[in-house]
Amino acid sequence: MSLSYRDATLDDLPAIVAIYNSTVPSRQVTADLEPVSIESRLAWFHAHGPHTRPLWVVEDPRQPGRVIAWLSFSDFYGRPAYQRTAEVSIYLDESARGQGLGKQLLAASLAAAPALGIDTVLGFIFGHNDASLRLFRGFGFDAWGTLPRVAVLDGVERDLVILGKRLATATAAA
Repeated sequence: MSLSYRDATLDDLPAIVAIYNSTVPSRQVTADLEPVSIESRLAWFHAHGPHTRPLWVVEDPRQPGRVIAWLSFSDFYGRPAYQRTAEVSIYLDESARGQGLGKQLLAASLAAAPALGIDTVLGFIFGHNDASLRLFRGFGFDAWGTLPRVAVLDGVERDLVILGKRLATATAAA
């Protein structure tokens, strides 16, 4: 599948939420235990913007207008000193999984990051999500930390692995 993405609009939010909610039952991707509502994601949506923290959507090339994937750049820790660090999240519709789209999106995000003022990219991935760990490690992300047993999914304690990648050397103030 070839990659073509665009900045999300508010009209895309129902599809974004539907894709997100489709991952909840797997207990592989999100710590939400129940589906979220569109209304509950409005503030999150508005925290994104194309110049610093984009939210991209991918439409199905066979069905224009049908969103099949999304990627977000999100603030890390919400303090000004961390503005050059962003978390990248990738979510795929079931019909788009296993076709290399996640790989293409991650590559595109790393290529776009420097122009967005981002030189450190993070991924927060459950320790049992082997596919996502392989994806990020395949792009040179290293394990920067593990938060052991911080999530409880259906009675099972799960680790959260923090993967990180530096894209450029920061200029230190003298």
